[in-house]
Amino acid sequence: MSNTILVGAQWGDEGKGKIIDFLTEEADIVVRSQGGNNAGHTVIVGGTKYVLHLIPSGILRPQKMCVIGNGVVIDPVAVAKEIDGLRAARIKVTKANLMISDCAHLVLPYHRALDEQRELKKGKGKIGTTKRGIGPAYGDKAARVGLRMADLLQPELFTAKLKQRMAENNAVLKALGAAPLNLKAVTAAYLEAGRALAPFVGNTVVYLHEALKAGREMLFEGAQGTFLDIDHGTYPYVTSSNTTAGGACTGSGVPPHRMDRVLGVMKAYTTRVGEGPFPTENETLSRMLHGMGREFGATTGRARRCGWFDAVAVRYAGMINGIDEIAVT
Repeated sequence: MSNTILVGAQWGDEGKGKIIDFLTEEADIVVRSQGGNNAGHTVIVGGTKYVLHLIPSGILRPQKMCVIGNGVVIDPVAVAKEIDGLRAARIKVTKANLMISDCAHLVLPYHRALDEQRELKKGKGKIGTTKRGIGPAYGDKAARVGLRMADLLQPELFTAKLKQRMAENNAVLKALGAAPLNLKAVTAAYLEAGRALAPFVGNTVVYLHEALKAGREMLFEGAQGTFLDIDHGTYPYVTSSNTTAGGACTGSGVPPHRMDRVLGVMKAYTTRVGEGPFPTENETLSRMLHGMGREFGATTGRARRCGWFDAVAVRYAGMINGIDEIAVT
């Protein structure tokens, strides 16, 4: 299979989970390189349905290594809960099949609170965010004030940094008319999650380069879709990371010349969740699909907007991503 980047060629929800699961059979390592738990990949294995938000789909296959790269923003409490859920379903999750980058940034409760308050203030001009705190977490990363997984593994350092950031963000929340967050409760919850995740955390860049030298094949699991890319999407109605093929490199530390192909996934029609332009949107098609119980978000449960296939948009996605092959779902 070589090293493959899988991307969504529309606005997300293209059925990437199904294709990823199919390709995982040939891959040794499955890498998630951007986004957060605002994504949802639905995979059916052995008749059982699994919805994964942060952990790569390869976790459902034996003898596959899953890597959450440096470009991902992580809610440690949510990841710990996702791992518990998988284990309850008798899916093995150990440091032998999951690794988390020590450089991945954290999503904290004030990120979620700010996300919600900013969305409420926009009124009719809202973006349609999932309110998972992804945008504010990436904002802190760009502003160089974010906390990372490496910080979480050092309780004293994490507690001191969190105290400072909580004080600043509680002041902002008060100004927005929201209740401040409880420092003690947040600290306790995150330190507990940090202890649970500690065995999985390490230098994923070094691990992936050693795997390249050993000839192991990688699948880079894209989240969201091309037109939600922070640079190339329908801005400002976009996510806060690079969802296009280039994001797989910056979000994992694997250089472009080590990538062998880009696979674009698309539906035979088009959908999008949230606000923003949608040239081929069709209410009749939307009603028909919703009436069939289809096209509801795996993460939010929101009804997706539906429309006809947009060949112009998909051609542009092919240009941006350098798509070599397509999969239509």
